[in-house]
Amino acid sequence: MKSISSKFFAAVAAMALCAPGLWAKTYSLVSPDKCITVTVDNTEGRLTYEVARDGRILVSPSPIGLDIKGAPDDITVKSSRLRRDITETIDAPLYRQNRFSVTYNELDLKLNGDRGLTFRAFDDGVAYRFYTTSKADELIVEDETVQVNLPSDLTLYIPYCNSDKTPMAMSFQNIYDITPASNTADKLAFLPTTVDYGDGLKLTLLESDMEAFPGTFITVDKEKLSLNGVHAKYPSEFDFHTRRHQEYVTGREDFIAKIKGSRTLPWRVLAITADDRQMPVNNLVYALASPSRVTDTSWIRGGKVAWDWWNNWGLKNVPFKAGVNNDTYKYFIDFAAENGIEFVVLDEGWFDSKKNDMLTPVPEINLEELVAYGKKKGVDLILWTIYNVLDSQLDEACRKYAGMGIAGFKVDFLDRDDQPAVERTYRIADAAARHNLTLDFHGIYKPTGINRTYPNVINFEGLFGMEEVKWTKIEKNMPLYDVIFPYIRMMAGPVDYTPGAMRNANKKDWKAIYNHPVSMGTRSHQLATYIVHNSPLTMLCDAPTNYIGEEECVEFIAGLPTVFDETRIVDGRLGEYIVSARKAGDSWFVGGLTNWDPREVTLDFSFLPAGKEYKAVIMKDGINCDRNAEDYSRETINVNSDTRLKVGLASGGGFAMRIDPAVR
Repeated sequence: MKSISSKFFAAVAAMALCAPGLWAKTYSLVSPDKCITVTVDNTEGRLTYEVARDGRILVSPSPIGLDIKGAPDDITVKSSRLRRDITETIDAPLYRQNRFSVTYNELDLKLNGDRGLTFRAFDDGVAYRFYTTSKADELIVEDETVQVNLPSDLTLYIPYCNSDKTPMAMSFQNIYDITPASNTADKLAFLPTTVDYGDGLKLTLLESDMEAFPGTFITVDKEKLSLNGVHAKYPSEFDFHTRRHQEYVTGREDFIAKIKGSRTLPWRVLAITADDRQMPVNNLVYALASPSRVTDTSWIRGGKVAWDWWNNWGLKNVPFKAGVNNDTYKYFIDFAAENGIEFVVLDEGWFDSKKNDMLTPVPEINLEELVAYGKKKGVDLILWTIYNVLDSQLDEACRKYAGMGIAGFKVDFLDRDDQPAVERTYRIADAAARHNLTLDFHGIYKPTGINRTYPNVINFEGLFGMEEVKWTKIEKNMPLYDVIFPYIRMMAGPVDYTPGAMRNANKKDWKAIYNHPVSMGTRSHQLATYIVHNSPLTMLCDAPTNYIGEEECVEFIAGLPTVFDETRIVDGRLGEYIVSARKAGDSWFVGGLTNWDPREVTLDFSFLPAGKEYKAVIMKDGINCDRNAEDYSRETINVNSDTRLKVGLASGGGFAMRIDPAVR
């Protein structure tokens, strides 16, 4: 009897070891500083992960998974590998600093079904990605489970899709709804989205290296308090709008992606910050992207742009009919040349956007003449176009316009992030790089690191920028948005916010005017954006004739760099105010923004090298800007690392400062 019992229990034990569903397997990963812990659990053929910081649960056990057609439904960990203290030093041309390092620990899990999963823990966040190892030429990904279960009813900063009819086909431009998870709207939302745990602790959802794969939207389960990933299905049919030849999806498959048998999938990023000042300088999206495929980046340059569209070609007191014609653009080029502005954009209208042809300018434009005129004056041209129009003539358009001397393209109206749309951005980036053309991506999803892989992609829209004041309502509260998105959206990458308005209004006076738009907030608020924003290519949005009489502001803007060696957030609080300091060469640039609440900030100049004297020029809200938002004052002071300076910010106000070594 005893021998039978021994054999029976031995058999049961053997069966248990062979049946992975009967026993839980857990795997742990900690950040290099030991503050962040990731726990991965594999029980009953499911994978869940949990994230904690200093013992506090940030993400309760949440399922993740990769559903590939024909692969087993269950997920089983076959083997694991842990690597510690991996450090990478990353060159970052036209990023918020020119170089930085990251250190992380990595857990690699080999899974059944020719799948794998990699987790990385950094001191400032966690990222994970699936990968496939199949030898098949093509795999069909039916879905990926992306989920964040919250430990309690926490406050979210969440941007909802701005189209109820086609929520996955829209401009990715909206303000943030600030609300408990249990009170969110029944709408699809896009990334990045931030979770506020209180006491300064926040988690922001992002993604990186999103090549040939759809982006992630989220829905909120208000009862279970979970954020659930949703992906656009693979498009099957297309049509084109009649107003402009813009492609849109009319039919979709029942899967999300077609992928190569062996590849990595996008990183799902959970950036973790204990202080709001850490948020705008979190580098995880850039660090996790594929390294640069552009060997020589010396030709890539940013700068300021004289821009036509925002001001609706609104010149005054000129002897010609303003509009899309050579006389108007020569005037823009003259303005740029006189003020040291590097570029002029020809926005929509220089070719017939109803046609699938950007190789033929409208009769009113002699492009060769404009390029030559600009070159003579030291001003380069950038051409606006539509993603699918450029893509349909990609090699020919790049070859023609690069040969003509065009600096790059502003590409607009993608308005999707399904797999073919994402593939289009990489295809355009690669072709443009081969022809030494830079790109400004508009009408696009949030940045996901393509600017590391292709540094010629130097800016992105995907935010509620200055164009919105042409038609929005005061309730949209742009000064509030202006002190939210630098903390959240700028974690993903640069922003083409298009500042520079010389017509400014306070809250009680502002209204939307399409042809003669007015910014919300003060003049100094506008000037500060040129420093607060990561924007390697940035617009002067107003008409050249509106800058006449405002030479002091134009001189200040034109004298600012757009690419910096270092960026710090020296003061600020999400949704209230922000003070940024950036270094370029031996000079520093400090900008501050507030919401509609006036406040006083104390500037601490300890970021300056000790023992050196500096001269600072500060543009700040004028004494009468409560009556006239365009009122500002200019002051020159001496500062050093011991200086502490109080600066008042008016309602919707700001300040901008240039700090140069004192000349002895």
